[in-house]
Amino acid sequence: MNNFTFYSPTYFVFGKGKEDDAGHYVKRFGGTKVLLHYGSGSVIRSGLLDRVKKSLEKEGLSFLELGGVKPNPRSGLVYEGIELCKKNNVDFILAIGGGSAIDSAKAIAAGAKYEGDFWDFYVDTPIKDALKVGTILTIAAAGSEGSGDSVITKEEGMIKRGASSEYYRPVFSILNPELTQTLPAYQTACGAADIMAHVFERYFTNTQDVEVTDRLCEAILLTMIKEVPKAIKNPDDYQARANIMWAGMVAHNNIVGVGREQDWASHSIEHELSAVYDCAHGAGLAVIFPAWMKYVMHQDINRFAQASVRVWGCNMDFAHPEVTAAEGIERFKNFLSSIGLPVNFKELGADAKDITVLVDKLGLGENGTTGNFVKLTSKDAEEIYRIAAE
Repeated sequence: MNNFTFYSPTYFVFGKGKEDDAGHYVKRFGGTKVLLHYGSGSVIRSGLLDRVKKSLEKEGLSFLELGGVKPNPRSGLVYEGIELCKKNNVDFILAIGGGSAIDSAKAIAAGAKYEGDFWDFYVDTPIKDALKVGTILTIAAAGSEGSGDSVITKEEGMIKRGASSEYYRPVFSILNPELTQTLPAYQTACGAADIMAHVFERYFTNTQDVEVTDRLCEAILLTMIKEVPKAIKNPDDYQARANIMWAGMVAHNNIVGVGREQDWASHSIEHELSAVYDCAHGAGLAVIFPAWMKYVMHQDINRFAQASVRVWGCNMDFAHPEVTAAEGIERFKNFLSSIGLPVNFKELGADAKDITVLVDKLGLGENGTTGNFVKLTSKDAEEIYRIAAE
């Protein structure tokens, strides 16, 4: 196990009806002038936004609104939010929605305390300050409610990039599984793929002797395999929704990633799919992750075989561990397909003719690489896209 530091200060409020206490928590964490940041659909139709407003009013808090967040959140709305915050002396941002709303809120929070272009943070500039962010989660997927990460798409060139900072960790997150019960089955499935991908990005590592976090990763994956089909079959299954929601947070606040090298190549490669085709991030991961697994499994065939046995229930072929590894990958792919997700370019609506475009947008050039489990070049990424296109 490697040396590590871990600090996860987010205050989690979990359970039924807890969104009605949002104003209390904003006030508790020092907010006085709030920007409500959200999408444009169910948050409004369900009455959630109105309940949150009443909660803020009850605490005597003033607020502004900025809706319109889209999946794969855009830079244009971030710029608009930054201007609103600076002009109105906003000191707290409350994101209502899924990972897109939360990621956008984080970008606004950092940009509001910065004199330059917020996009600098998504290229190479460290974040040194940000407004406080709280969240009310409506989609279990990205884990942004507990993480220090944010992903934004720059509309000029449709470039999708991520940034990480401890300043990006929300000060509080309200998690009510009831708020996810109205999600379409496809969104639930996309969220599940994202959660499982966050675990696998950490699980496939070159670091040795990380049994504790191996077992934590496996527990989350087994939970998803058990609970996701239940939630899709019965959207009102509160207990299944609750387990999935907490799994999504645990999968990405990095408790399962400490002390080990992490990969993240699959996320990097997928980002170009969702930037070009504007597909759901989880759907893109469902296409890319099994392809990545097939391409890199010989880096540590025993680790892949271990996942196949412990997570997917395969029998270990000690003479031919590559057979066990391949069987696990196939079971993963079949699971994704069984919950209604695409597993190749055709099902996603992508076109193999665009692979050169995707590789170029990845921005690795001649000598750059992505990932750590195997450091992938542009040529490697091209091969993974081609496997995904089969």
